[in-house]
Amino acid sequence: MFGKKKQKEVPERQKGILGIGKDYRVYHMTRKDYLTAWGIGFGAGLAVLYVFFNHLLAALLGGVICAKLLPKYYRDYQKQKQLNELRSEFRDLLESLTGSYSSGSNTADSFRSSLNDMVSIYGEDADIVREVKLICTGLQNNINIEVLLLDFAKRSGLDDVMSFANVFEVCNRQGGDLKKIVADTREIINDKIEVEMEIETMISGAQNELNIMMVMPLIVVVMIRGLGSGTFGADSPAAFLVNAVCLGIFGFAYVLGRKITDIKI
Repeated sequence: MFGKKKQKEVPERQKGILGIGKDYRVYHMTRKDYLTAWGIGFGAGLAVLYVFFNHLLAALLGGVICAKLLPKYYRDYQKQKQLNELRSEFRDLLESLTGSYSSGSNTADSFRSSLNDMVSIYGEDADIVREVKLICTGLQNNINIEVLLLDFAKRSGLDDVMSFANVFEVCNRQGGDLKKIVADTREIINDKIEVEMEIETMISGAQNELNIMMVMPLIVVVMIRGLGSGTFGADSPAAFLVNAVCLGIFGFAYVLGRKITDIKI
């Protein structure tokens, strides 16, 4: 049908084999997250619109609209942050497993030893600690390690974890060198993270310039009004239209700048 928008596919939430796993592909907003997003959205919308239009009612209305819109973007930001942290923790898990396999430990003992290492590094509440606990619990209940790793990989939403789980499954069933597989996967993830850090360093200057360029128009408008040069005809329809057009250009430039500086690997 013409005119019907295609709905965005949302991944079905999974709780894992044991029924208590966490689905990292979906970020669950807490009350604190909503309050933070609402506060940032309302404050930013209020400040920007008041500077452009110098009208309190319009600024309050814009702040309310921004407060309703921002939680979606804040959720995406927190989800990506959660995935980045999980990948970094998974890299340390592989490093711990490499040491355990090198000392001659079997798979079950290696994961139990790695659990202690992850707790000492990240604490009891870390995501990777929760996942290693689930794997150890599954092994105690005679669940195959391949099934447990694939379950973790599906819930993680990370290609690195899924690749490791698939390779580990083949290697474990055919009697391959698990030590080499774990070590190679850790090196690949390390290289990928290093490349991303180099790219972030290269574009951080451009992102800072973008943020400064977005703030400068607001400062200029405030300075002009402070000098009394912007009071004449400020409430006229023509002035309102010009400010609306400038605000639209301002928003479009920011969105375009963010897309240019957002480089994904």
